[in-house]
This record gives sequence, structure tokens and C-alpha cells, in this order.
Amino acid sequence: MFSSTISPNDRIEDQPTIGIIGLGAMGKMYAILFAKAGWKKIHVCDRPENYEIIREWCSSNIPTVQVSKDGHAVARSSDFMIYSVEAEFIGRVVKEYGPSTKMGAVVSGQTSVKAPEKEAFEKFLPQDAHIISIHSLHGPTVSTVGQPLIIINHRGSADALSLVENLLRSFRSRYVYLSYEEHDLVTANTQAVTHAAFLSMGTAWASEGSYPWEQGRYVGGIETVKVNLALRIYSNAWHVYAGLAILNPNAREQINQYAQSATELYKMMLEAGGALSNGKSDQSSEYDSERELKLRQRIEWAQGVVFGDPSKTRDRKPILLSEDILDKFSLGRSNTVLSVIPDPCAMETESSPRKANSHLSLLAMVDCWAHLDINPFHHLDLAATPLFRLFLGVAEHLFLNPALMDMTIQSAIYDTWHRANDLEFVVAARGWSQCVKFMSFEVYRKRFDETRIFFEPRFDEAGLLGGEMIKAVMASDMDTKSTKSS
Repeated sequence: MFSSTISPNDRIEDQPTIGIIGLGAMGKMYAILFAKAGWKKIHVCDRPENYEIIREWCSSNIPTVQVSKDGHAVARSSDFMIYSVEAEFIGRVVKEYGPSTKMGAVVSGQTSVKAPEKEAFEKFLPQDAHIISIHSLHGPTVSTVGQPLIIINHRGSADALSLVENLLRSFRSRYVYLSYEEHDLVTANTQAVTHAAFLSMGTAWASEGSYPWEQGRYVGGIETVKVNLALRIYSNAWHVYAGLAILNPNAREQINQYAQSATELYKMMLEAGGALSNGKSDQSSEYDSERELKLRQRIEWAQGVVFGDPSKTRDRKPILLSEDILDKFSLGRSNTVLSVIPDPCAMETESSPRKANSHLSLLAMVDCWAHLDINPFHHLDLAATPLFRLFLGVAEHLFLNPALMDMTIQSAIYDTWHRANDLEFVVAARGWSQCVKFMSFEVYRKRFDETRIFFEPRFDEAGLLGGEMIKAVMASDMDTKSTKSS
């Protein structure tokens, strides 16, 4: 085994060979970061049919990297090897290349769900191989600095663990040590519902056939987070989200509950606003008030379970930046913001200022967590992705702002402009839930690609704004932590 102080500055003959099987977006990110750090012996491969494409890409971007035609050459030569392949195919790939693993090598996987990876490694890797898996909890376009990097020492010596830590140190990520089982629970709790919400929002907007921010809707403030992150998800590869959702039992349960929460809340909104017509009797009005109270109680119950009493002093700074700062990253433009709910009977025009809305996606997310007794803050500092941190911040901003929450409930009951979109959202959420329940990767891909095509013309703009927004929020979070530690 290599020295515990091994570094890129050591002689090339003293350095370990780093291998990467799978040159998708994350595999490329890892290869680039290792090369930039100065490691001299990096061997990579993708599928054999992609050899020429990968070779040309590497020659243009990381010419010091050695490209092989298949995983056998990489496995035979590598002292530390990463399988960066889709979770759906990890078993098949490890079965093919695992027997070629170099004696005493450290083997890792960079999949988003670890149960299939664990099974494949235990079944197909040689007994002398050290199994120390990893997972960067962010996408390939997000800076690794300060982000959580999970390390799972499943079957590795102390020296093997030191080697992995040293090789990854140049990423400047924050190491989080978990077991395979803990990893899948944590990632489900921090990603499953978040992804389901954004996927459903995107599908709902695509089904309506228009970009909502261009219609004066969902513009500015916390709407900026929803729009930018939904488009950010659809600009990534579908399998990144499919593996986590379909192969992780904890995630499947949460996605099902999210769809159920969205459906039940939407029905309660319709019932509470069901008698908006004139000529209601006093008895009918009293019944409507009871239904409104029922909706409020459901929302307040979820708020209490997840966030606690909003009147009590918080021990930490809120996650979300001010809405004024978020406005800078908006795809749409809104010059004014309504501070009160408009008359439900008033006419709404396209030139109307930004409207309050039901925030059904947020209400359903918190309701889902409450029903499953999930505390989202438990994993916030441990292993939160940038998307989870932002969307939790949006929910926190809504639920701990009594005036904003009252506007939301009033809009959910009395406004009609967003009901068609809310209906599309519920249908989308249930559709994604059924897709995951049936464990169909093919249907998942088709649903994802169908929506992706609709938003594709706006990916460049959304990617730029979304990236800057994430940087601003993460920088604010790091400043807060620095202040606490000083």
C-alpha cells in the first residue's frame, strides 16, 4: 500500500494509478479534478463503442490521461479505481470487469444509490480488494469546494482509507463517513422528495405548453428558486435521478407519499373554495369556513412537525437569501410584488403584478415529511445537496413567515388563476410516483426526455442564472459557518 502522505508532488513511479470506468459527466469531472491536482497516472474508459469519442475529448481537455478501450485494462492497472456508471447497470459492469481488478487495489463506486453497488462489489470483486466507496452529493457543474463527499469504508484497511482521503483531498470537499445503508437513507431524505417536486413542476409547465415566467407568473423571489432549479434538473442526465428514485426503497416510499400529500391538499383547497358563487346560505358559509379551517389545520400540523413553533427564536440563520437578492437571478421580470391578496372576483390581466399562489409543491413537501416523520434539518449540515438546501430554504421561508403563509392559504382557496397549473402538478406528481412504483427506467426516461425537450431552448440562460444563485446561497451559508466558528 502507498504512503499515507502520498501527494501529487511525489515522483511518478511513487504515485498510485487512478482508474475511472465510466466517463459520463461525473466521471469526467473526477478525471479533470485528479489531473488538475497533478496526479500523473490516470487511466479511464467508457463503453467500447465510445472509445474514439472519449479519446478525442481527453486529448483536448486532459491530454495526460490514458484512455483504454474497455474496463479490463483499467481494472488491471489501477491501484484506486472508481466505477462511475449508472446504478441500473452497476451489477452488469462490475460482473464483467471486477475479476480483472489488480491485486490489493482499492475499489470505489460513484453511484447515487448504494444497495445495488454493495451487492455487485461483494459478489464480483476479488476478496483481496479493498471496498471504499464514495459519492459527491452535487452535480458536475457545481464546485466541489465545501460540498459533502460521502466516504463508505465497507471493506478497507486503515492504509486504504488514507489513500482514498489523500487522493480526494484536492477536491476540497467535506468528508462525511457513512455506511452503505446510512447513505441510502440520507440521500433519500435529502433528495427523493426534492427531485419529485421539481420533476413534477417541470412536467406541469410543459403540459401547459408555455414558460410560466414569460406569462408574468412564478416570477421573482422564491419563485426564482423553483424555476431555476427545475430547469437545472432537466438539463442533467435522466439516469442521475432515476437510479435514486427507483432503486432506493426509502425514496420510493417518499415519492409515493409526496404524490399523496399533493393530491390530498389540492382536494382540500378545492373543497374550501368550492362555494365561491353568489347566493350561499349561512349554513353553507359555515360549512365552507369549516373546510378552510380543516386546510389550515393540516398545514399548521405539518409546520409544527417539521419546523416547530414559528414564534420561537431560531438558533440558526435562515437558509434562504432575501427575496430581493433572489430577484437578480430571475428568468422573468416583475417590477412589483403584491403584499395583499387581490379581490377574488377582480379581473386579472397579463400586465398584473406578481400574484400570490398556492405554493402546492412546497406545502406537499412539508406535509410529506411530516407524515413520514422526517426531520430535514437533521441531514442539512451532514449531507445536504445544494438543491435540497435551497428548496428547504424556500419552504422554511414560507412556513415561518405568517403573513406569507396566510397569503398562500387565501390564494389556494379563493384564487382561480393557478388552479389549472395545480391540477397539472398533481397529475404529474402522481405520474412520477406510479413510474417509480412500477420501477420502470424506460418510462422514467421517456417522461423525463419529453419534458426536457420542452425546456431545452432555455437551458443555457437558466444554467447560468441557477449556477450563480447556488453560488450566492452557498457563499452566504459558508460565511455563516465561519462567523459561528470564529
